[in-house]
Amino acid sequence: MSLLSELTGIVTELGLPVETGIFKSKAPDEYIVITPMTEEYALFCDDNPEMDIHEARISVYTKSNYKTIKNQLLTAFWEADFTITQRRFVNFEPDTGYYHYTIDVEKTYNLTEV
Repeated sequence: MSLLSELTGIVTELGLPVETGIFKSKAPDEYIVITPMTEEYALFCDDNPEMDIHEARISVYTKSNYKTIKNQLLTAFWEADFTITQRRFVNFEPDTGYYHYTIDVEKTYNLTEV
């Protein structure tokens, strides 16, 4: 399973609209955008990587209180064994009326199990 498919599944299970990179449809009052950030090999053995680390940013956009969505996402990510590397309130966008909050996550995949 890939990072994007896992994250999309989690967000979809919470009943939130989700897109990758940019929200292409007409934006609802709350939605999620997932942006892949890094992929890195780690823990080498005999010059071959043993682990594959993937990182993504989850951007929460909502016209209401972002804290409820934030807490739902954090709980779901922890339960799915993601590492939360950063949480940040970005801003309130007065021209659109959206609060913007980001959560950066990473997950390590064992290459010997793939």
